[in-house]
Amino acid sequence: MHELSIAQNIIEIVEENARKLKLKIISEVEIDVGTISGVVPENLEFAMDVSVKDTILENAKIKLNIIKAKAKCLKCSNEFEIEEIYSFCPKCNSFEFEIIQGKELKVKSIKVD
Repeated sequence: MHELSIAQNIIEIVEENARKLKLKIISEVEIDVGTISGVVPENLEFAMDVSVKDTILENAKIKLNIIKAKAKCLKCSNEFEIEEIYSFCPKCNSFEFEIIQGKELKVKSIKVD
């Protein structure tokens, strides 16, 4: 479960930004998680719940935004949702595409009261 180390890194990112801005209380952290990022959202949620104890995030709401993966076909320009990296264009059956979203794993916002 590599989500535990990801959760700890997220906490470090938030704490570092809080120190820079001299913040004492964080009310919410919003995290974007792409469906092909390699992160299991339920595991990340559990890891965050366990890891925030005794940190600046202990009472903060942790909000995960699930970003569905989308690709654009390089042959016919069709944009389509994908479940995994090894997909094909449903319009022309080409395997040549670029991923335009869904690989994200980032702290989108930090809110304070």
